[in-house]
Parts: sequence; structure tokens; C-alpha cells
Amino acid sequence: MSLIQIKNLTKDYGDKRGIFDINLSIEKGEIFGFVGTNGSGKTTTIRHLMGFLKPQKGSATIDGLDCWENSAEIKKYIGYLPGEINFPDAHTGMDFLKNQAELLGVKDMSYAENLIKRLQLDPSANLKRMSKGMKQKTAIVAAFMANPEILILDEPTTGLDPLMRAEFIDIINEEKEKGKTIFMSSHMFDEVEKTCDKVALIKNGRIIDIKSTKEIKHNEDKVYKIEFKNKEDYQKFISDKFELIKNDKNQNQVTISINDKDINKLTKVLKQYDIKFINEIKFTLEKYFEKFY
Repeated sequence: MSLIQIKNLTKDYGDKRGIFDINLSIEKGEIFGFVGTNGSGKTTTIRHLMGFLKPQKGSATIDGLDCWENSAEIKKYIGYLPGEINFPDAHTGMDFLKNQAELLGVKDMSYAENLIKRLQLDPSANLKRMSKGMKQKTAIVAAFMANPEILILDEPTTGLDPLMRAEFIDIINEEKEKGKTIFMSSHMFDEVEKTCDKVALIKNGRIIDIKSTKEIKHNEDKVYKIEFKNKEDYQKFISDKFELIKNDKNQNQVTISINDKDINKLTKVLKQYDIKFINEIKFTLEKYFEKFY
């Protein structure tokens, strides 16, 4: 059995809102990305995993335990970062983190202190007056500080600036090296692509596709942008039997799609032309999922 298993999970709020027949399997040590636009069903799915919502149909289990019936037990070994952060009463960020440490049985605060330093968090700041980014950093430290085996993260980089987002990606990849299992929702394709082993796309409450990031990065169909030094070569090339995605006659440029098996054919043909440059346009997770929208 997979460490995290979601089977036919359904929560219908009416007016086509909710989640419908969600099926996902996350293996131990896997980082699983869950992507979709706001309102697509990411948070509803995660709240079922945390035992905050009872399924109308189907089930969610973690390590064989039902997420609704055994929610208190499951929470003992999960680090959770909610999509909407509402802190309990505590004067400063450090007061909150110390309270969390006590609840989680954390005696050694060295890992929390390391995260505080890396995320450039000022934990002495008043919790209620913190900016969105500072609150997010505080919640990240709280989720990671007990060194849990499983992390469930709902839009973890919301409010973080680009530098802190890059630092967070480094932290996630370090957790991956430790063998952690991470389920992470996001609407940012680049951070998912840099961290996750597999990605599921959810749209209007339904899973549209599940793909390994390695498979997407090593797509057999390549896209190249080519610019010719003269108009004659440009015009001659576009009459060749290559799949044109785009052409720009003013710049003598073409963009073509070609399968790996035909690369040698392209190389041979291009030797006949005077080329200014040729660039491969890398296939990304975002480009792959664009077709579903």
C-alpha cells in the first residue's frame, strides 16, 4: 500500500464546486506536486488528508490509517502548512514557536533556529503585526521544526519573495535527500518542477492528468528556434517538410517541433543553410499542462 492513498474522494458543495472522484497514490520518500488554479480543489483535498473534512464518498489514508477516523493519531507525525494562516494568541513569533515545540515534544530547537536564520525571519516581531511573508516563514518553521517524516504543504511559498522562494526550494530538496515524503500543492509550476517527482493537475475538482517530472523534462518532442542569415535560406527552409510552430519573415526566423528520432535529419538539412543561430526551447511542466487549460 502507498504511504498516502486517496480513493474516489468526493466532497460536493453544489454548483459544480468541490472535489470529485479524486484518486492519488504517494509513495514513501516521494515528493508529490499538486497543481491547479485557485478554487480548483487543492485545499479541499488537503483538508481531507488532515482529517478536517469528512468525505461524502471515498477515503483518504496515511500509512494505513483513515484520515477522518484517526486524525489525532496521524497529526502526531505530520508537518502541516495550511493555505490560510491563522495564528493562535501569542505575543511574538518565538512565543508561538516555543508553544508549538512544547506541543510537538521538540526539545532541541537547533533545526528551528537554522530555518529561522535561512529564511531571514525575525521571530521577536509581534505575531499579529507581521507581514504576510513573515507569517508564512513562521508557519514554515512550525511545520518543519519537529523533523516529521511526512510534510503536507498547501501553497507553501505564498507571500515569499523570489530569494526566499529559492531558499525554500533548497530546503525542500534537502528534506527529499533525508527520505521525507512530501505532498505539496502549488499554482507555481517552476517550484514544483524543481522539487517534485510526480505532479497531478486538478481542474474544477477533478484530476486531469498525473505525470512524472522526469518524463516531462525528457520529452521526445523537441522545439527549436532557428534564424537564418538571409531571406533566401529562410524561404527555402519553410518549404521543407518540418512541423512549423511559428515563423517570422521579418527576422528570418522559424520555430519547429521535431521528434528525437528526426534530429539527425534536421542536422543534415541545416548544413545546407547559412544559419545565424539555433536554440532549443526547453519543454517545461507549465508548457505541458497549458494544453489542459
